[in-house]
Amino acid sequence: MSVYLDASILVALFTNDAHTDRANALLRRHTPIVIVSDFAAAEFASAIARRVRTKDLTARQANICFSNFDVWTVEAAARAQTTNADISSAASYLRRLDLTLRTPDAIHIAIARRIDASLFTFDEQMADAGHKLGVELLRA
Repeated sequence: MSVYLDASILVALFTNDAHTDRANALLRRHTPIVIVSDFAAAEFASAIARRVRTKDLTARQANICFSNFDVWTVEAAARAQTTNADISSAASYLRRLDLTLRTPDAIHIAIARRIDASLFTFDEQMADAGHKLGVELLRA
């Protein structure tokens, strides 16, 4: 089983937040092949930097998160690169007026679909849209 992780999961895995225990438990329970895209990695970095700006993390804690993330993605995760086709697919999803998607969420769904992986996210709107688009979801 391959599982694509979005930034909400990555932040939960590498910081202490309300979803940390849930993310860890689910990944332990399913022991999937974990996939992280370059796009999810960029969103993760943005979320960690935002937490420094809001004083939820210190710069030192953020650097530890970045280091742990970098090591983990090399040792335990497969990487997926975002393609032009992913952006085109995301644009087509955004034009569907029955979905309530933001651009980053549409890109995550497009990547998960292209690589035929289940999507693991704590974003319920993204999960709902992914389901409507035929993406299998890993639910906590």
